[in-house]
Amino acid sequence: MNLGQSYFEKVSDLMQRILAEEAETTATAAGMLADQIEADRLVHIYGPGGHSNLASQEVFFRAGGLMHVSAILDEGTLMSSGALRSMAMERTPGYGRVVIDDAQLGADDLLILVNAYGINAALIDAALTARERGVTIIGISSRSHADQTAHGHPARHPSKANLHDVVDHHIDTKVPIGDAVIEIDGALEKTGAVSTFANAFTLNWLMLQTVDELVRRGVEVPLWRSGNAPGGDEANARFLARFRGRVRSL
Repeated sequence: MNLGQSYFEKVSDLMQRILAEEAETTATAAGMLADQIEADRLVHIYGPGGHSNLASQEVFFRAGGLMHVSAILDEGTLMSSGALRSMAMERTPGYGRVVIDDAQLGADDLLILVNAYGINAALIDAALTARERGVTIIGISSRSHADQTAHGHPARHPSKANLHDVVDHHIDTKVPIGDAVIEIDGALEKTGAVSTFANAFTLNWLMLQTVDELVRRGVEVPLWRSGNAPGGDEANARFLARFRGRVRSL
């Protein structure tokens, strides 16, 4: 079997597990998002951690995406500011608190926290701070990865908490410990990471479920159309005034 086929099967198997095992949790989360959007409130999403930032960008300002999604795109853990700096910041206790305080989230808000492994200090501080502020929190991360990571790992929050322990609702992405899934004879480590696929699939499934729930309720759902598609700019312009100023990163 060639490497592309092996990798495809590993990724497909992972998404099949998510699909089979997380249907109920995803439907519940979609109902929570639909409640927010029906009340014309934003859905905030933050992915503290190098590649986990991609997850928050995956469903923000995206063709076919919900206009109520507001990504917290903090520069501290974005790798555009430096990969080693990003890793250092995600391991810094207190940093996530600063980000959530700066976002000024409160009791009427819903926050999705997404992270491949569910353990880093910035992530846990973001969750704990959001809880203190009365925010409803949905966590998206790998339960097994968090549970199998040693309590003394340098990335961990001082409390040693896992994301799935400190949120109101959790969706498990099943990412295996180490993330990479392909062994090549002679290579020093496994290669072929899967967490970006897992996060993107889970989040897009959640958004699809949310749109479906809103349509079922008879709620008009403002969705982005690609600006590169015919009529895209005109379609989006119908709603821009409603979100400009409310969604910080627009």
